[in-house]
Amino acid sequence: MQFIKKTSSRTNILGLIIKLALVFIIILGIVFLLNQIDFPAPKKEIEKIIPNEKFKIIK
Repeated sequence: MQFIKKTSSRTNILGLIIKLALVFIIILGIVFLLNQIDFPAPKKEIEKIIPNEKFKIIK
């Protein structure tokens, strides 16, 4: 039984390009689907009163 070493790098490069293209398409699909979701805006205005003691005066 002989072991055959594949030395062609063309198939490796082609496989890498296909894998990168699939990952890119999946990421674009996820971004597109998240963009389609309509997240509701908050109805209540958020207001927090900060006491003046925490401010430092810099001159």
